[in-house]
Amino acid sequence: MSARTTRTRLFAAATVALAALSLTACEGDGLNTGSPKPASSSASADESTGPSDDAKDDTGSAGSSGSAGKDDASGSGTGSGSGKNTGGDKDSNSGSGSDSDSDLPGKCSASDVRITAKNAPRPINHLLLTATNTGSKTCTLPQYPAARFGEAQSVPPVAESSKPQSLTTLASGESGYAGVRLSSGDGSAEGGHEVSTLTIPFEDGSIARAELPSGSVHVDNDLTVTYWQTSAANALEY
Repeated sequence: MSARTTRTRLFAAATVALAALSLTACEGDGLNTGSPKPASSSASADESTGPSDDAKDDTGSAGSSGSAGKDDASGSGTGSGSGKNTGGDKDSNSGSGSDSDSDLPGKCSASDVRITAKNAPRPINHLLLTATNTGSKTCTLPQYPAARFGEAQSVPPVAESSKPQSLTTLASGESGYAGVRLSSGDGSAEGGHEVSTLTIPFEDGSIARAELPSGSVHVDNDLTVTYWQTSAANALEY
């Protein structure tokens, strides 16, 4: 065998060896690519992300915080209850308002008012009626005395010009006054006659009786009364 033949065989053997090595290397890369390394990594990741004992303890603490939140909610309920108590205070204030309304003076009655009748010094043919509160409470007189002289079927007319701005109110012991024109000064009016009784009814149905001076007075169709006044001078101006 010649040297040239030997070199040729060696070259061919080397070529075959190189091809085998290349094929082996390619197969190794394919095996590495198809290996289940990602699954192994995923398992490791799951293990690393799983809750530790410390994490579980923290979760339990969070549960305690939740119950603290419930306690806070209970506190809010207590605050709402305070609001209701405030409303109760308003109701009590409202009640005191109605109490003040009940303090207004009531209407006078014959049981707590004494009425007297006296001749006025002037003008002539006039009576002065005096109503005195003999009770313990303040009361309000009617607008004017609905005086009934003798057996008269109607009360005398009232002098509208004598109407005061408000009703006459009497505290205990105080007096109100009304004037009565019994007859015309010159005797020109008709229907003149003598009467011996005077009664004055009140709004509650009670009736006061007043004694007439000298036991009787002369009246005619000019008989007129004034509104109740707070002074005798005002009552005799009409």
